[in-house]
Amino acid sequence: MASFVTHLESAIDGTQLPAHTLQTMHNDRPLWVRYDLDAVGKVLTQDKLRDRKPTMWRYRELLPPRDNANIVTLGEGMSPLLPAARLGTKFGLNDLWIKDESQLPTGSFKSRGQAAAITMAKELGVTRVAIPTAGNAGGAMAAYAARAGMEAFVFMPDDTPAINMYEAALAGAKVFLVNGLITDCGRIVREGKDTMGWFDISTLKEPYRIEGKKTMGLELAEQFNWELPDVILYPTGGGTGLIGMWKAFAELDALGWLANDKRPRMVAVQSDGCCPIVRAFDAGERFAQPFDNAATIASGLRVPAAVGDFMILDAVRESGGCAIAVDETCIRQWMHDAAGSEGISVGPESAACVGATQMLVESGWIKPNERTVIFNCGASQKYPDAMRVDLPRIDKDAPLDWAAMLHV
Repeated sequence: MASFVTHLESAIDGTQLPAHTLQTMHNDRPLWVRYDLDAVGKVLTQDKLRDRKPTMWRYRELLPPRDNANIVTLGEGMSPLLPAARLGTKFGLNDLWIKDESQLPTGSFKSRGQAAAITMAKELGVTRVAIPTAGNAGGAMAAYAARAGMEAFVFMPDDTPAINMYEAALAGAKVFLVNGLITDCGRIVREGKDTMGWFDISTLKEPYRIEGKKTMGLELAEQFNWELPDVILYPTGGGTGLIGMWKAFAELDALGWLANDKRPRMVAVQSDGCCPIVRAFDAGERFAQPFDNAATIASGLRVPAAVGDFMILDAVRESGGCAIAVDETCIRQWMHDAAGSEGISVGPESAACVGATQMLVESGWIKPNERTVIFNCGASQKYPDAMRVDLPRIDKDAPLDWAAMLHV
């Protein structure tokens, strides 16, 4: 199957760059992948999609590789879209859903972006890749690099959740812990580029992770029979998924596939321990200032400076959405609320979205009958510290107090 990519385009000033060559950024800002959507519309129909395998590659015409033989896959997608009636009832919502990305191959939505990025790296001749990461992206990159036979280097803050460290190392990556933040890890990757000869797979520093992440939006539209919800809440660190979904909705609109003219209001959710996007949104700014002393148990939200800040803020504002920071001290409780109500393994980043949903319903910003979707971007099992709880103990030799068990 031929690629329908026409060119790459600078997100900051519209400069066009050639496709199918190794590209990073333009003027230190990200690139869009652009397609001949008229040509796509002539060969791809909704009926054709119905017969395809339930993976993200079902949207092949809207993805960048030229040669199917280069696709690097672990069977990612489609992730389930689950009704969350009990949780919704707690908040006064009648139509709440959770799209559960924790069921993807590496336990988070990062599978999508890394599948696309490593596929294109392979197609363009890359053999060594590197990434700075605060969590799930490193493990996903290591897994897909291993699948592709590439050498991988992963740089993590030394307080990254242990599971993320171990999974990257288990997949054969060379993993290094850094006594700093993800921005410090990013500097190391940049400084090593010429000496080490690796390709930087950082968030938005190559154009293809967006394309993988946009399949969340394509799937969501298809699962709702091409009628988009009213509100999407998305945990926002680097913001690739929010940006990618907004791009997906624009492409579907251009194809004439959306059942109505409405697009969702996009909500960028952060912790008050690291909320540069929220501060910029509230101040009416297009670019976010770096957030000092960033600290949150939701490691994926601990991104003090996002290279795609303006892309996130543009999408939020164009959608009529908002950016909201939640109370860091409540994140653990929201994890328990979601899992206890629905049985869904909600990680701390997405637990922040649970709290944001409650806040926005209480303020009247989300109405009771609006269809609302929370993205669960990673499994709670990856965050043992966030899951920790003091459990009651039973003395095997003592009389059992059955009544007390009911009140634990």
